[in-house]
Amino acid sequence: MIEAGSFFEALGRRGVHFYAGVPDSLLKDLCSCLLEQCGPCRNIITANEGNAVALAAGYHLATGEIGAVYMQNSGLGNAVNPLTSLMDPEVYRIPLLLIVGWRGEPGIKDEPQHVKQGRITPAQLDVLEIPHWTLNKESDLEPLLDEVFGALNASRAPVALIVRKDALAPYPKSKKKEAGSELKREDALRKILALASPDDLFVSTTGKTSREVYELRLERGEEQCDFLTVGSMGHTSSIALGVALGNPSRRVICLDGDGSLLMHMGAMPIIGSLKPANLVHVLLNNGAHESVGGQPTVAGGIDFAAVSKACGYLAYRLAADLAGLEQAWKAVDEAPGPVLLEIRIGMGSRGDLGRPKSTPEQNKAAFMERARKR
Repeated sequence: MIEAGSFFEALGRRGVHFYAGVPDSLLKDLCSCLLEQCGPCRNIITANEGNAVALAAGYHLATGEIGAVYMQNSGLGNAVNPLTSLMDPEVYRIPLLLIVGWRGEPGIKDEPQHVKQGRITPAQLDVLEIPHWTLNKESDLEPLLDEVFGALNASRAPVALIVRKDALAPYPKSKKKEAGSELKREDALRKILALASPDDLFVSTTGKTSREVYELRLERGEEQCDFLTVGSMGHTSSIALGVALGNPSRRVICLDGDGSLLMHMGAMPIIGSLKPANLVHVLLNNGAHESVGGQPTVAGGIDFAAVSKACGYLAYRLAADLAGLEQAWKAVDEAPGPVLLEIRIGMGSRGDLGRPKSTPEQNKAAFMERARKR
């Protein structure tokens, strides 16, 4: 395995001192290293991957230096526009190092949402005409980077390094205690399922939130009928909006995370403009990308009461413990939507947290059957 610190130092010797991106579980050790080694203006965890590419472009324009953008391979979709219409040699020709975690690599078992993306990742970069190399635990780092940067410096255009699973050795995380609520996400979800009406339709965000909802339904002895969003991070609220508009007689509860909400925050003013009376937007805010390693988001410093009001939501409620959640839910029950219910939670989940046994298609069919029942 390659030490994340050695990788960071090798990039620094080649002139890379600015990083931006969205964390990925395969890059969590690099992300931990960056959090420790870089100041806040040298490592920026962005809302989405396209933001990161644009940030690196702006930094290059001001300094002439090459930036690095890290992401999961699923994030290439968010980055395609600035890569092809801003950075490309046929437009502005701006150099960039992409560091891409290879989820769903063929031959390595992974979750359903990563399988196709993993299979097409090298071909996707080929279509974008971005030269790419693969980093694995046996890679000879210095010669590999010499080749990568030789091409980068010759073309002065984007190149990519695809990082395989277990390529980077574990990097010790900071022992700094996480601030925030003592309320755990699973306990908050358990309470919401207990407080909700049996007729409510749930749409839950990708990652641990959907995994916990799945297990809580098992715990309650209930059928699996919630839409458990896999992949498509940032789009949960838009899916929920579509459900709410298509089925106005049923209340729709969107279980969102702070990283997800921030990724495509433009969905909020669309929700506010349409004012679906049957939509409750629940924000589970722990200020972190917990499902991929716990790297921080900026959500801890955002006034979501003001944001939701400005976006046209008709009500906002806040809770940070179970008693407060129960009280807030009473107000949610009485208020027409759209309502934003922010629940401030702490980090952490059970070590034995499982994964859904049903396939995404089975989940879709079960949700659609439930949604159509009157």
